[in-house]
Amino acid sequence: MEYIYGKMRGALFASLFLLLTTYAYAGSGWEKYGNEPVLGGGDMGTTFDICVLKTADGYAMYLSWRPKKAIAVSYSKDGKRWTDPKVVLDARPESGWEDHVNRPVVLFKDGMYHMWYTGQCSKKGAKSSKIGYATSPDGVNFTRVSDAPVLVPEEKWEDVAVMCPHVIWDDSQKIYKMWYSGGEQYEPNAIGYAESADGKVWKKSAKNPVFKNNPNCEWERERATACQVIKRKNDYLMFYIGFYDVHTAKIGMARSKDGIMNWERYPNNPIIQPTPDGWDAEATYKPYAVFDGGDCLLWYNGRVKNLERIGLAVHKGEDLGF
Repeated sequence: MEYIYGKMRGALFASLFLLLTTYAYAGSGWEKYGNEPVLGGGDMGTTFDICVLKTADGYAMYLSWRPKKAIAVSYSKDGKRWTDPKVVLDARPESGWEDHVNRPVVLFKDGMYHMWYTGQCSKKGAKSSKIGYATSPDGVNFTRVSDAPVLVPEEKWEDVAVMCPHVIWDDSQKIYKMWYSGGEQYEPNAIGYAESADGKVWKKSAKNPVFKNNPNCEWERERATACQVIKRKNDYLMFYIGFYDVHTAKIGMARSKDGIMNWERYPNNPIIQPTPDGWDAEATYKPYAVFDGGDCLLWYNGRVKNLERIGLAVHKGEDLGF
């Protein structure tokens, strides 16, 4: 009898936990699309850390494709049903720093697609991550701008890795602005900032890292990293990952007047978190949001064990209350 009561109490606790986490999640105004990922798994394997561009016909998603050690592109008319990925940038082990390529950001400027990406060396005793630069006239056939990376770890806080670049073109200042992550190879620790006139030569901010975890906030107590930054009329909006520990991650928002310092966190963080027993039950990572048709669509990768896949969350209306 005690065993039955114990099972009932366990089931009641699990239901209550699900209700509370769902309520907290709903409080941010974000709603996950369905109960399944929109891309990845099966024969495709792990797909993760993406960038999404709005196109004339829908969307183009540039993604990290772990089994291929490469960056690929997939297309969708509605953001929910995606084509099979096509590799657009392969690994290049002979370079000495690109055993794997992943974590891309792509922007379209002056008739060309510009991609900044992470190259990773996985050799024992020499693990590192660096950022490279490639361009393409069609968004599919990318050519590296140089054999060397354009950003490398050289500051103490960057340790062995700079990765997860997010780049925008600031037309008023005529410069590229990059937010990147630095620190450990498995999961970086904090976010830095750099500027460039040509996308190749970058000057890092003397104030780096410009965004770190809040150790007093339990859900991001361990580290904060891998952001997307959107320039708005009066400020910069950041979507970022907060880590409770190196394996448990959720997604939050912050804003800053200049995109560099004095970041203010959204009071209802986290906005996206794992769903118990779901396909993203252990971690939700690497957000990428697009404002479109009056709504905000946010894609992210979720993990269970070693499998990561891409999901979608939607915020009705472009006013995020922040």
